[in-house]
Amino acid sequence: MRKLIRIFATLLLTLAVILAVILIYSHITLYDPPEHTTLFESDRPDILSDTATISLMTWNLGYAGLGDDMDFFYDGGRQVRTSRERTLSNLQAILSFLRKKADTDFFLFQEVDLHARRSYYTDMTDSLQQALPDANHTFGKNYHVRFVPAPWYAPMGKVTSGLVTTSHPEPRSVKRVNYPGNYPWPEKLFNLQRCFLISRYPLTNGKELVIINTHNSAFDDGNLRALQMDYLHGVLTSEYEQGNYVIAGGDFNQCPPDFEPAFFFNVFDEEDPMYIPGNYLPDWHFVYDPTVPTNRRLLAPYHASATATTLIDFFIVSPNVKPLDVQGVHLDFKHSDHNPVMAKFRLLGGHALPAPKYIGR
Repeated sequence: MRKLIRIFATLLLTLAVILAVILIYSHITLYDPPEHTTLFESDRPDILSDTATISLMTWNLGYAGLGDDMDFFYDGGRQVRTSRERTLSNLQAILSFLRKKADTDFFLFQEVDLHARRSYYTDMTDSLQQALPDANHTFGKNYHVRFVPAPWYAPMGKVTSGLVTTSHPEPRSVKRVNYPGNYPWPEKLFNLQRCFLISRYPLTNGKELVIINTHNSAFDDGNLRALQMDYLHGVLTSEYEQGNYVIAGGDFNQCPPDFEPAFFFNVFDEEDPMYIPGNYLPDWHFVYDPTVPTNRRLLAPYHASATATTLIDFFIVSPNVKPLDVQGVHLDFKHSDHNPVMAKFRLLGGHALPAPKYIGR
């Protein structure tokens, strides 16, 4: 009996030491960026007309690892990653789709892996550059952890990932802006440091087109998302008050205000949906296609008639930008757990329009 107790005690001590080493190492190597980081600057940016018509796409690529075959442990499933073959197949399909849309002016991508075990250390930024060689690409990290120990049965391991803003016009500058708030210690050691990328394009009237690429928190109780949206509100209103033209797009991880789904082939996820408050920027445009879900739950592999879906990818646009069209592109979540959203806008040269509830097809 004493021998068994000694063995058991040794195992517990060993596990405690391993856990302590992981925590200490993760604390020492914690990614803790400043509030503002300049990622790109140009002294010869392209100058756009203040009445230009522009096109945008936002798409969370799910690091090419969250196709329709996947469930995911963070969302109640058990899998950590799909096969290498499926990951590369997903990536090639994503790139093929993007090549067909290469004439889009601006692309806002989220969950783009630079070097991560979950995507077999595939450099997706290089792949995007090869698929869209004539565009400018800027990568901003929001996930940089040397070792994610969860789940215990198959740790996710190293992750370096982030957002990419791609544009055919060359920007004046692109900055990474840190969102305030984070999970408590030690949970924050293994989570994303949420941020957005803010890109500036000079206009003929001396103002700027400001494009924001955001990826807000998920899997929190809503407090982090509220804090982030308050911070973003200040940035958006400040830019508009300076006379700039503002488009914010990305994965907000919450529905637009007063969103009512009109999905044709999918069921809406009614389990604790979260909405941006109705009084959030009431004079601005929330631009989305209510007929196409943009995200699915990863509790199980995708089935159109059973998988819960929602709409959390869209655009928020200042009153001096006119929405012309928006279309969710239903790709059946084949290669990502998100569908892309495409939209067109016209800059109004200083004239504002009343904000509609949404612009849909």
